[in-house]
Amino acid sequence: MLYNILICDDETDIVNALKIYLSQADYRLFTAYTGKEALALVQSEEIHLILMDVMMPQMDGIAATREIRKISNVPIILLTAKSENTDKVLGLNAGADDYITKPFVPMELLARVRSQLRRYTRLGGREEQASQMVLGAIRLDDETKIVTVDGEEVNLTPTEFSILRFLMSHPGKVYSSKALYEAVWNEVSLGSEGAVAVHIRHLREKIEINPSEPRYLKVVWGQGYKMEGDSAG
Repeated sequence: MLYNILICDDETDIVNALKIYLSQADYRLFTAYTGKEALALVQSEEIHLILMDVMMPQMDGIAATREIRKISNVPIILLTAKSENTDKVLGLNAGADDYITKPFVPMELLARVRSQLRRYTRLGGREEQASQMVLGAIRLDDETKIVTVDGEEVNLTPTEFSILRFLMSHPGKVYSSKALYEAVWNEVSLGSEGAVAVHIRHLREKIEINPSEPRYLKVVWGQGYKMEGDSAG
């Protein structure tokens, strides 16, 4: 499958560098220089992944991520300056799946792109056998990629779906942020475990009646996260 990747950055040199890195992997590349242009392309083209700069004119990467999340679950990797930790947190809160800091290490960039595309393909593909998991009122269908809570469908990003599927596959077992990151992202954790906490919080907001007192997705202080509830086949 030929993947369509949207590169969005207001700096031409950055866009050109990313095009060079990604052209080696035989992706079809689209370019945008503002958040508004990126949003328009997502609306008009079938995009499979977005590399989005945070600081841009007209509409910055955080605002663009929020708008894109209203219409698409396409993976979004934010491009941030090394020192701007606030942007990373804001971006993840807005719905981004991951971030990478400038200047890029080409091999790391390609690894993160491949990781997100694998997750997105699993979420949207039909190659897997039908498989349903039930935990309390949560039902996850791994064929249709639909998650329901009390019969109501919830809209998850590919990353959120992958985290939920993994934890539901191992009910009651506690996973540290590092272990969860490496299992879901399928790569060695290099200090990115902080992203896990943001995705867990978003997941709780979607599957829990009261996220501050979760019934299913729980924190074991000092150890990690686990799923609890009555399971069924």
